[in-house]
Amino acid sequence: MSVTQDDVQPVANETLDRVLTGAITVVPLLALGVVGWQVWGGLLQWHDIVVFLILYGVTGLGITVGFHRMLTHRGFETSPFMRGAFAAAGSMAIEGPVISWVADHRKHHVYSDQPGDPHSPHVDHGHGLKGALKGLLHAHVGWLFIHTQRGRKERYAPDLIVDPVVSWVNKTFFLWATAGLVVPMMLGYILGGTFTAALTGLLWGGAVRMVVLHHVTYSINSLCHVFGKRSYDTEDESRNLAWLAPLSFGEAWHNNHHAFPTSAVHGLGRFQLDISAIVIRALEKSGLAWDVVRVPEARQARKALVPSGH
Repeated sequence: MSVTQDDVQPVANETLDRVLTGAITVVPLLALGVVGWQVWGGLLQWHDIVVFLILYGVTGLGITVGFHRMLTHRGFETSPFMRGAFAAAGSMAIEGPVISWVADHRKHHVYSDQPGDPHSPHVDHGHGLKGALKGLLHAHVGWLFIHTQRGRKERYAPDLIVDPVVSWVNKTFFLWATAGLVVPMMLGYILGGTFTAALTGLLWGGAVRMVVLHHVTYSINSLCHVFGKRSYDTEDESRNLAWLAPLSFGEAWHNNHHAFPTSAVHGLGRFQLDISAIVIRALEKSGLAWDVVRVPEARQARKALVPSGH
């Protein structure tokens, strides 16, 4: 499939975008120095870990269940309120506005590991060890600073542009990004009862959570296209990476996902933990989700390279 400029999103201010992306990438990493001092000094408190886990869960599922399985691939349907809640939670992860995120990911599936893929580790990075490392760096974080292959929103996400709920969350992205930092401060204060607890809540529920969640998300683009096992026949290099599945709420069953992109369930094997699918199942059971897409076993078998669960 040929790539045209109609596929690529124009950038109004590339320098500003790179500065903001750099700040979001670097500042949380610098905060890890404070974390090291806190842990070394025995100042880490239970409520810091609780705030981290709450924010990691809310924002992570906002990305995996909301941005990815619901909005990008239409793996299930839900109410406008729930659609907005998941879009807001995903925006609090600070991985970019929802419509841009979806457009980039849909373009990734169209051109997966071919010219036009926004973040393939296998395209135009050279050969040998140097080329492999360059490709991994590009797929992991480098592509965020480059705008030559970003998905054009009008082409790849027209349904979300006209969706009043998602469009509003997209337009108010900075509000939700700010909430992703204010909420952990508030939780820290509520649980710890001091201003210091509020600051450490921001540290763990804001900075540390961003570092972990961002790099887990980035690893799906990089590691899961290089390392791991392939269970299904796909036209790309997507792979399942079992150790990353719990941290990514099931997203690391990436070869399964590329084999059946619209499936709400990525962990297709018996022992493949998929927390996002469990959440979607709970929503379905409670009547908050419906038309959940599941792949029949016969269809899975037709595309399988190895027995299910490997």
